[in-house]
Amino acid sequence: MGTQAPPTPPESYDIGSKSEKEKIVDDWLPITSSRNAKWWYSTFHNVTAMVGAGVLSLPYAMSELGWGPGIAILILSWIITLYTLWQMVEMHEMVPGKRFDRYHELGQEAFGEKLGLWIVVPQQLVVEVSVNIVYMVTGGQSLKKFHDLVCPDCKHIKQTYFIMIFASVHFVLSQLPNFNSISGVSLAAAVMSLSYSTIAWGASVEKGKQENVEYGYPSSSTAGTVFGFLSALGDVAFAYAGHNVVLEIQATIPSTPEKPSKKPMWKGVVVAYIIVALCYFPVALIGYWAFGNSVKDNILLSLEKPTWLIAMANMMVVVHVIGSYQIYAMPVFDMLETMLVKRLHFPPGLMLRLIARSVYVALTMFIAITFPFFSGLLGFFGGLVFAPTTYFLPCVMWLAIYKPKVGSLSWFTNWVCIILGFLLMILAPIGGLRQIILDAKTYKFYS
Repeated sequence: MGTQAPPTPPESYDIGSKSEKEKIVDDWLPITSSRNAKWWYSTFHNVTAMVGAGVLSLPYAMSELGWGPGIAILILSWIITLYTLWQMVEMHEMVPGKRFDRYHELGQEAFGEKLGLWIVVPQQLVVEVSVNIVYMVTGGQSLKKFHDLVCPDCKHIKQTYFIMIFASVHFVLSQLPNFNSISGVSLAAAVMSLSYSTIAWGASVEKGKQENVEYGYPSSSTAGTVFGFLSALGDVAFAYAGHNVVLEIQATIPSTPEKPSKKPMWKGVVVAYIIVALCYFPVALIGYWAFGNSVKDNILLSLEKPTWLIAMANMMVVVHVIGSYQIYAMPVFDMLETMLVKRLHFPPGLMLRLIARSVYVALTMFIAITFPFFSGLLGFFGGLVFAPTTYFLPCVMWLAIYKPKVGSLSWFTNWVCIILGFLLMILAPIGGLRQIILDAKTYKFYS
């Protein structure tokens, strides 16, 4: 730097009245430890966080929704979530000299110190933990599928063991300290998600429209149709749920008053959203077009041949889900470690990290092995927690912080999003819960 350095250049906004000790802790915590990410990091972190295994259940969701409502809901969700994502990116640094590195810090700014925590943290934790559980199940299922396709005559191995095999990877990977250190894993995952989405719709085109394909609602009873519709709403909500980790991803981008982090972040988000559209729309529409209402809740299960291709797609799902698991686990690790170090005053270090994170991975693995009802879980959690954090919490915060004029466009848009999101939160879990109850009737524990 030489001697002409300006007086104490702020590296990023959040230095200020922090003590030395706090700064050491902040440099150790996963989210605030490294702030040198490029804009394209945010692209693949967002793609990995968003294009979940949810994309594979989209044709099934389409079959429950029907052509008209299905297309409308897909496009509407894409627009609303892009808008709320933009709000989050804007709000990350709206108070000069401060960065909201975590979802709950923004919540505290909007709703007050205590209430903000109580509104945001439980929701965010439920989202992240439930995603991790669902991904454990998905990883295990896809590994099993891969094994059964590659070697149809082998001895039958329980899904339980496959989930354990999948979890074993995470015991190692979860030791990576922060977001930037998992960017390699995340890039691989983002590439995979594009690849298997392409395989899913490509193979559907190749198969062509099945003979006597039907596009009516699959359920014969009215109740079944209504519940199916509601559950499918939850599936779609689940598909667009990257918002829980957005601020945490943005926190890794450097920021100065002249060059705020929102510019590179927004660039990354837009590219990510284009990739998301390229993954989602073809899979949902072509998958439904080819199989109609007989499509399975995971499109790869409907496409049995060519065997090597579908086996490959399943392996790609595994790689992708490994990345997604890590991205959703990172904020949980952050909260866990913040609590252990700041509240319970454990010394920050390797030992703490090793034990805390391994316990978390083991816990998600255990729950996944116990309750692997895949699609019902998606609908239930999708509605209950993704709807608020993705569709309307950002809008509520926006209204609380910026207080736009009543009747203005901003005010109106936010209220529309809030109402739609609220309806989604009430309706989707009903469908999902029914699905879980139906699945649970025929389910044997640890089979």
